[in-house]
Amino acid sequence: MEPAGTLLNTSGNGSGAGSAPHSPAATGLILLAALAVLLATLVGNTLVVVAVSTSQALRAPQNLFLVSLASADILVAILVLPFSLANEVMGYWYFGGLWCSLYLALDVLLCTASIGHLCAISLDRYWAVTRAARFNLRRSPGRVKRMIGAVWAAAALVALPPLLRAQTGSRECQLSQETWYVLASCAASFFAPCLVMVTVYCRIYHLTTRRTAALLAAHAPCPPRKKGPEVGMPGWQRRSQHQSMLLCRRRLVRARERRFTVVLAVVMGAFVLCWFPFFFTYSLGAVCGEGCHISKPLFSFFFWIGYCNSSLNPLIYTLFNRDFRAAFRRLLA
Repeated sequence: MEPAGTLLNTSGNGSGAGSAPHSPAATGLILLAALAVLLATLVGNTLVVVAVSTSQALRAPQNLFLVSLASADILVAILVLPFSLANEVMGYWYFGGLWCSLYLALDVLLCTASIGHLCAISLDRYWAVTRAARFNLRRSPGRVKRMIGAVWAAAALVALPPLLRAQTGSRECQLSQETWYVLASCAASFFAPCLVMVTVYCRIYHLTTRRTAALLAAHAPCPPRKKGPEVGMPGWQRRSQHQSMLLCRRRLVRARERRFTVVLAVVMGAFVLCWFPFFFTYSLGAVCGEGCHISKPLFSFFFWIGYCNSSLNPLIYTLFNRDFRAAFRRLLA
């Protein structure tokens, strides 16, 4: 979501206010596709927020990360996408210099916040796996909220330069093209967090698969839980059954943790696949300049594929997490 103004200017600012940058048929297709993404983003992420707020099964503190991530995507749909669409269709910036600065800052803020949330979630998962007993005792809504606050604060720092840079051209809305800013913003908003996430998730995968294999090899299936007092049962048998139930409970908790980790890994993968082409071409253009020619339609396609990511997370939750599936079914029934 980062340098929206840059891309949109390259795709249409040269045409001016008097001529449309696309044919009527292409404009119609762009409008339909963009409106579909906007509605899917709004509806899907609103469902995520409501589901976590109302479902007992989704009340775990770590799901607050998903609420904040969904909120960022909702803000993209409300504050960024409509203006990006208007700029793409009209071929010039209609909304004035002040809103241009705010729009660019919001674009950078929300993109950086999205990947910052994913990075924080990956670290939360890693600590939950490697320091399970100690970390789960300390994991509280307050701790998660502090991590979320730190993510938004860091994103705001990255978004500050576009807000401070005055936009003088009434028909242009463009981020700084200085090489240092392009490379620094791409590194802070995308490449560095991605490196952290890939490293962390590879480590999590290695640890969880090793532990799962050990659990399956060492322990029998959970015994059925009997109702009523255990009259006449020897003490050693009661202790054995109690230990078996504790083991079973730990295995169920770890199974839920594994499912949550899989969902988050897919969310991260979708984010990287959607945004990598744009950030790669944007940073490549800053390094190579005119030597690296990237066609405007291809660059525009990469940019809008990135925006599509805001609508994907609710679909991922539905496909990969049965707690979310149950909550969505209840809300839509």
